[in-house]
Amino acid sequence: MDEACLAELLRRPALERLLGVLDGDGEETRVVGGAVRNALLGRPVDEVDLATTASPDVVSERATRAGFKAVPTGIEHGTVTIVVDGTPFEVTTLREDVETHGRRATVRFGRDFAADARRRDFTINALSATRDARLHDYVGGLADLAARRVRFIGDPWARIREDYLRILRFFRFSGEYADGPLDGEGLHAVIGERAGLAILSRERVRAEVLKLLVSRRAVEIVTVLSDTGLLARFIAGVGDIGRLARIADHERREGRRADAVLRLAALAVATPEDAERLRELLRLSNDDHERLAAIAGLVARLKSQPEPLDAIGVRRLVADLGAGLLADALAITAGEPRPVVADDARPALRRFLSGEEPPPVFPLRGADVLARGVPAGPQVGEILARARAAWLAAGCPGQASLDEALADVQPSSR
Repeated sequence: MDEACLAELLRRPALERLLGVLDGDGEETRVVGGAVRNALLGRPVDEVDLATTASPDVVSERATRAGFKAVPTGIEHGTVTIVVDGTPFEVTTLREDVETHGRRATVRFGRDFAADARRRDFTINALSATRDARLHDYVGGLADLAARRVRFIGDPWARIREDYLRILRFFRFSGEYADGPLDGEGLHAVIGERAGLAILSRERVRAEVLKLLVSRRAVEIVTVLSDTGLLARFIAGVGDIGRLARIADHERREGRRADAVLRLAALAVATPEDAERLRELLRLSNDDHERLAAIAGLVARLKSQPEPLDAIGVRRLVADLGAGLLADALAITAGEPRPVVADDARPALRRFLSGEEPPPVFPLRGADVLARGVPAGPQVGEILARARAAWLAAGCPGQASLDEALADVQPSSR
């Protein structure tokens, strides 16, 4: 446990100022949850959440009086977002569950940090720290964090029934923070309560699936999901674990950040129809759907190509579709029998990706065709389309003259 990192976190000026305002005068405020967990692990802390005995009204009043901006982002659940020097902090009044409904809960405000900790999901997420860096652990989170173990707090079945999203969070947190086999009791419970996944919004499922795919042990955890039959509930198909593993390995070797959409494409997209299915199943954004469909289309195109992909072929595809899309498709198909990739292809692609060589740009515009006396109308578009096809077939020559590019494609009627 890296307590020095926790102390450093608590010395951040904006956080120090906020704790100084909210703490004291009969109220106590602590840093809670993921910020404490990540600081103790020496990991980056991007968001800091606070829990307090003060009511939302008191939190807002104290913050406003200190010159901070107070935004009631989740006031019905006791959460106020306080902005200090441009940094937002979510401040939530301690709560106790009155009634749970599988995704929502009826709560009342409380003043007991231990009770608030026991209503959280996993032991490693229930740690809290005061502004003088005193740690509080009511449920064994420190031992589990040291052992790299993800466990539900108390009865896993009860925790899951309070919020079925915890099924996905169990896998995601195990993928990011645990080592070794998944907690057996927790795994048994998530499988047993899997029917509850049906009540979750597709947007929340999408968010958890994409986070899981970029977790540290994504391939191992997705394999467990596949073996237990749960993966099909999220992708409505059989996942290609081999492709996912190769993409993860490729990203590590290239020093690239894990790419959730690319990993989803490797795991679950073989055809554009798969992309369409995932769009509905996971409520994907238009951009993510279009990227998945484009990757699937290019992979199919490359696999049906009889000749090896060489540097000239790379040049054509980069001009037609972009270097990034081609890089995605080749990463997904790496190690597979097709496409056959010539020795000069990957160096050529790297030159485009690095900016060493600019992507080829088709040299003609409609004005060039009109300048040759072709009347405005559909004929201009037809000529441009045929000229572009000829340009691509020729390997996208950068210095081709307009006359050469147009010579063989103008209608004979001119």
